[in-house]
Amino acid sequence: MDSLETNETTALGQSPEMAAEQTVEFAAEEPQVETTATSEEEAPVAETEQEIMQQTFRTKEEVVARVQEIAQSQETGDKAELNLLKQLFYKFHNAEVQEAFNAFVEAGGEADKFTPQIDAAEPLFREAMQTIRQRRAALQEAQEQQKQANLKRKLEILERIQQLTSTPEEANKNFDEFKALQAEWKEIKTVPAERATELWKNYQLYVEQFYDVLKLGHELRDYDFKKNLEVKTRLVQQAEALAENPDVLQAFNQLQALHQEWKETGPVAKEIREQIWAAFKEATTTINKKHQAYFEAIKAREEENLTKKTALCEQLEAFETEGLKTFADWDGITQKIKELQAEWKTIGFAPQKMNTAIFERFRKGCDTFFEKKTAFFSNLKDELNANLAKKKELVEKAEALMDSTEWRSTGDILINLQKQWKEIGTVPRKYSEDLWKRFTAACDHFFEARQAATADTRNEENANKEQKLGIIAQLKELAESEAENIIAQVKELQQKWNEVGHVPFRDKETLYKEYRAICDKIYDAYGASQAKRRLNNFRQNLQQRVENAGGSLENERQKMQRAYERMLAEIKTYENNIGFLTSSSKKGNTLVDAMNKKVEKLREELNLLVQKIKAVDEQMRGEKK
Repeated sequence: MDSLETNETTALGQSPEMAAEQTVEFAAEEPQVETTATSEEEAPVAETEQEIMQQTFRTKEEVVARVQEIAQSQETGDKAELNLLKQLFYKFHNAEVQEAFNAFVEAGGEADKFTPQIDAAEPLFREAMQTIRQRRAALQEAQEQQKQANLKRKLEILERIQQLTSTPEEANKNFDEFKALQAEWKEIKTVPAERATELWKNYQLYVEQFYDVLKLGHELRDYDFKKNLEVKTRLVQQAEALAENPDVLQAFNQLQALHQEWKETGPVAKEIREQIWAAFKEATTTINKKHQAYFEAIKAREEENLTKKTALCEQLEAFETEGLKTFADWDGITQKIKELQAEWKTIGFAPQKMNTAIFERFRKGCDTFFEKKTAFFSNLKDELNANLAKKKELVEKAEALMDSTEWRSTGDILINLQKQWKEIGTVPRKYSEDLWKRFTAACDHFFEARQAATADTRNEENANKEQKLGIIAQLKELAESEAENIIAQVKELQQKWNEVGHVPFRDKETLYKEYRAICDKIYDAYGASQAKRRLNNFRQNLQQRVENAGGSLENERQKMQRAYERMLAEIKTYENNIGFLTSSSKKGNTLVDAMNKKVEKLREELNLLVQKIKAVDEQMRGEKK
């Protein structure tokens, strides 16, 4: 009773294996009973008794009340009951601590910083148990003193009986004293266990020696044999009845008392001595076998419980935590572990030698998981706070822009903010909804205002689109015409094109490409005749120009090639600027017109330059021939 077991410790005086070995041994004629096999200090507690105790005491307070009741009653208490009461108390106590620990961890606390609250019931329980323990110690000391006194007196009785056997001539006269010594021997109870067998053997030896020397015409001896036979016959009958008792533990415990009485009973007639002993031995063997089978069944059940608990440990250890990234992930595994813990509580004890180890393994698995969970939520808390700061910044930016009338640029900025919002992870739940409402409200406010403000603009852009499609159609008709003033008409249509405002952004590029292509086609066709005259003049004067310049055809060609590249770059620059001005503001229309004219002129010059380069190439080939 001095040790404090956990809620998974057997807390019994001995294991089922040890108890199963507490069977009765036999000598040739008389039993040698292990008198300590069922002593209060070592008797095992049946599993049925455990179940009854657990059903009787359902709370820690009920257990404390029972222990206090025993302490106040001046009783020493039953060892098995006290062990179970202590076991139940710490089972309830540890369950409360575990529940508080789980709640602490789930709330985000760090496992190594958990400190259980002081259990107010524990000092009361310990105080009552200490009172009982001291009382039991005092009783045990008194019992030990009594055993020593009993031993001393029995040794004196043995010495006196031995003296009586040494004077056979006075045996008849000493018979009454002999019977008185026997009666006193039976009245004396326990002696130190290590001397009990020796005393009993010597007692049987001296009693038989006395009967052997008794010269009483066998009358007194036969009478004594008869009385002893009556006692031993009764003991046989009682043992046979116990062999039929379904309560194996009760039968085994009561059998020990029968064996003690058998020891203290004198011999019977020699001719029936073996017979009466064989009957008693047979009943004893039956009870011992049932007793052993009972504890073997408990052992098998405990082995089965060990298998079940090992399987739960393996399931627990198989949980993979590396891939758990969200609250839901961790909560899902937490629920599964709670289910394993609940199932664990429904399983009985494992073998004593493995019971603590398997419990520690299971508890370690649970502790490891919850420690990792605590670390995850600690790191996640930092990440959530960082995300919170980022989203607060986005909300503030969105709210600062919500009243802007710079529809295009502000719209682009808000769209980018929305993309950033999606890329940022979650924030603490208590802030999430409020931030989201503020952010969406700011964005919605701007886009709704922009939609209302640009409704007329979209209608105007669609009308402009139709006008430009009409201009393109007229240009296509001119491209098929042979009129002499075609260039003047084209320039007039180009003037109209430049005067038309913006078209929908998605159509702008397509319309401009189609417009540019038809214009180029017309100018290419028209410019061919004029360019031809200029080219002829260039051909006729080419050699003279080179000679006047003091150069060569090769140098002339390189100069024209560089001019060609400059024109291409200049045209590209103008076209880029035209695209920018037409998409940004109507204020650029005048400048756009000028740039378009410049581009058209540059293209004409570029085409002529290409023809001149070809003319130089032809001249150079002619000279080589």
